[in-house]
Amino acid sequence: MKQLLFLIYFFFMSLFHAQTHNNLTVRVSNLNNNKGVVQFGLYNVASKFPKVGKTYKMVRIKTKGSQGVYTFKDLPQGRYALAIYHDENANKNCDTNFFGIPTEAYAFSNNVRPRFSAPSFQSCSFWLSQDKEVKIRMVY
Repeated sequence: MKQLLFLIYFFFMSLFHAQTHNNLTVRVSNLNNNKGVVQFGLYNVASKFPKVGKTYKMVRIKTKGSQGVYTFKDLPQGRYALAIYHDENANKNCDTNFFGIPTEAYAFSNNVRPRFSAPSFQSCSFWLSQDKEVKIRMVY
């Protein structure tokens, strides 16, 4: 009986593990140059999106050509949103003008293009339940 319970437990745990850890590949296009880095901010909490320093995971990559690609590995199943910017001067800030409008390229998941303020988590979010690739175009 103990062996049967152990086998059932092992089966469900392996099934749970296989379904909840996924890779998310983010492919960014329309980069105008190879200056600086591109910062990928991955969020999983609506109230933190797209606040600086509140990311679930963040990475900065050097660009090559007009595209940037990064894969977030072993993510649990859930709802996510991305905020990306091209930090051309590598100062670790998305530079803005006097009115708060970005002067460096930016992008959001689902290719949401905000008008007067940052977009909502809901408009940018997507469900991750298996390995996925998203394509996002930078805005200059």
